Amino acid sequence: MNTINQFEEIYTSKPEVLSKAPGRLEVLGNHTDYNEGFVLSVAVNFGTEIAFSKNNGNTCEVFSPAINDGLRTFDLDDITEPAEGKDWTNYIRGVVRELQKRDYDIGAFKALINSNMPLSAGMSSSASIEMALVCGLCKLFNLDIPLKEKAQIGQGCENNYIGANTGLLDQLSSLSGKTGQLVLSEYRDLTVKHTPFPSGLSLVVVNTAVTHDLSCEYNERRQMCEEACETLKTVYPEIKALRDVTSQNLEEQKNILSKNAYKRAKHVIGENERVFKANEFLSERDLEGFGQLLFESHESSRLFFENSCEELDFLVDAAKESDLCLGARLSGGGFGGISVHLVEEENTEKYVDYIQTKFAEKFSFTPKTYICFSSDGASVDKL
Repeated sequence: MNTINQFEEIYTSKPEVLSKAPGRLEVLGNHTDYNEGFVLSVAVNFGTEIAFSKNNGNTCEVFSPAINDGLRTFDLDDITEPAEGKDWTNYIRGVVRELQKRDYDIGAFKALINSNMPLSAGMSSSASIEMALVCGLCKLFNLDIPLKEKAQIGQGCENNYIGANTGLLDQLSSLSGKTGQLVLSEYRDLTVKHTPFPSGLSLVVVNTAVTHDLSCEYNERRQMCEEACETLKTVYPEIKALRDVTSQNLEEQKNILSKNAYKRAKHVIGENERVFKANEFLSERDLEGFGQLLFESHESSRLFFENSCEELDFLVDAAKESDLCLGARLSGGGFGGISVHLVEEENTEKYVDYIQTKFAEKFSFTPKTYICFSSDGASVDKL
């Protein structure tokens, strides 16, 4: 049963709008977005689909077949504060609240939300929901909102409602994806370019099933990055963010930084440099060099940002031992979640068997895998 049919079954009426938004994989550029840096990402062939219609009165109704906890409702005049606990509808309420704060005229609506994404795993299921929601509501209520502001609305939901002090990477990637392309984004002026993703490659995602709540660890890492930047400004007053600091600058001033501020900054600065190297390698179709950058990125995450875990480290070490894998690293916030493995398409099934077997031998369960390709960004249709 598809989303439209499910909507009709739950609400006994036809939807007016159908929106779709992909998840994303962070290929390189870990935790660089909120440091005004650079990220290489890809919108993937997994995402969220939402069917909408307007509703009478002031009550919004939402239903998710995947969660299946009944028809949920909220009043448009009663969403100043999030619902208690880890209520999934806070992502819906938070987006609507951000629209209200910007004085967009949002009426009540009915929505049915489908997703084929793994939750809390690093493929940004939350941004996928947020962008499908924003795009759908724009169409439903005839709102003209620029792409950057749509992304900022999703970020506002995360920052102000969910309590995760995240950047804009996830939302921009979900909005800006193109089939056959990687998204090259920077986070000072919020510009987006595209880099061809070489044909014949796939990204195998392996889910450790180690769930992560980023609100604490993420915020601490961000604080350390900000501390490093402020300290370095005393020597380099022209810098505005870690984006402006070179590895040479950092090493020359290592002694004025706290241990953790230095380590976090070293990771972020290195990631920015790896994004530019990757762009060069991809333009030359140097897949070995590109893959090696993924391995280097993970090692930096493990040693300096300390956002890896035993399961992720095991997967990357296993990838290094296989001739079938060109490169692998954790992807997303870290502290669990997923690793992403660069594999030639013709070797994908063989590699999946290999990596699942290795992981099962170590941790006594077979991890879920997802074979990802580049996808178009968010879209919406009037039905």
